[in-house]
Amino acid sequence: MKRKLFLAVTLSIAALTAKAQEVAYEEYNLDNGLHVILHQDNSAPLVTTSVMYHVGGKDRTEGRTGFAHLFEHLLFEGTENIERGKWFEIVSSNGGQNNANTSQDRTYYYEVFPSNNLQLGLWLESERMLHPIINQVGIDTQIEVVKEEKRRSYDNRPYGQILQAVGEALFSKHPYKDPNIGYMKDLEAATLEDVTAYNKLYYVPNNAVLTVAGDIDIAKTKKMIEDYFGPIKRGGDVIRNYPKEDPITVESKSVVYDQNIQIPASIIAYRTPGFKERDAYVLEMISSYLSDGPSSKLYKKMVDEQKQALQVGAFNIGQEDYGMYLVFSLPVGETTLETLNTEIEEEIVKVRTELISESDYQKLQNKFENEFVNSNSSVEGIAGSLATNYMLYGDTSLINKEIDIYRSITREEIKAVADKYLKPNQRVIIDYLPQEKPAN
Repeated sequence: MKRKLFLAVTLSIAALTAKAQEVAYEEYNLDNGLHVILHQDNSAPLVTTSVMYHVGGKDRTEGRTGFAHLFEHLLFEGTENIERGKWFEIVSSNGGQNNANTSQDRTYYYEVFPSNNLQLGLWLESERMLHPIINQVGIDTQIEVVKEEKRRSYDNRPYGQILQAVGEALFSKHPYKDPNIGYMKDLEAATLEDVTAYNKLYYVPNNAVLTVAGDIDIAKTKKMIEDYFGPIKRGGDVIRNYPKEDPITVESKSVVYDQNIQIPASIIAYRTPGFKERDAYVLEMISSYLSDGPSSKLYKKMVDEQKQALQVGAFNIGQEDYGMYLVFSLPVGETTLETLNTEIEEEIVKVRTELISESDYQKLQNKFENEFVNSNSSVEGIAGSLATNYMLYGDTSLINKEIDIYRSITREEIKAVADKYLKPNQRVIIDYLPQEKPAN
């Protein structure tokens, strides 16, 4: 009786928490196809203005990789009405902050201002969409910026090539086989005509979502949005028809060398479904079960008890078309990579063949409940979630109901999904080794 009472109280609290956290929003389309999402929260005098474009690293042709990431930088160069190099000065001098980021699937620009500068945020993003200046000087400048970023974050960073190694191992046809940042030879070969055509195709209102969240007046905001974005002409339709990958049915192995490391690493990777699929949510829970925190199965066994690994982690990397699930481990002392792989497989076998315990299941539910609440704790986070849910998941309302998906996942489903995707014949094993010294 006590257990039933405790469960009932817990469920009631969870329901009240979810309701208290519910995000109200309004969405509509402009005539030019721009999707608009508005969220009003007058509790603090701040407003986030963001535009997400449905263009990422995968949107490229052979020999022209990395364009979306280049544009992340290039579209800060200036516009017909913003002098070159003045973008960040305008933002900071008006009490704001801004940034941008690019994934394989989308590019996201945003500003956070005191709410009395909402109009400035809208003007900046409309300028980026309507009047960007794209010339050879800007392209050359930003290619050098990208090169430096690649050197700093990938080429000269320990274990910085891991995601590229996994992409190359899991994909042979789909553009996910190439790194989001692109290959420098492709950027250097790009012409002004190439870059201009890319802008005309992807950075158009009908391939974007504008989100405004924070201390706003809905009616006034709609009027400003129409004034700034309404005159922008609709672009052509973006058509994607990327090749499908053949299923992985036989385990494969590869070796990658990294001159920046001294300790080798093992990577076990699996190709999984895109993040819109229900199974992707289950895989997210499995990765948390295996390696999130010192009490997780892999960490407790291999790091804490058996002292075989310096570090071990399971990561579900969500992408629109296909996901990547990988387990990364670093050995202690004389422990071999093969030993690490054997120990990891032992734990994955258990998930594939046995139900996780009720207490572990409840811990997972609590963790995802907390993450859901925290993700909607700021207007900046809400703006990003609204844009992502609309553009990539096709369902803006996930901001309020995504937690229900996790709540509905059962222990039996966790076992079934692990058995569906995490089998030895569906994996690639990458030995990630210190660079061999050249022979004398």
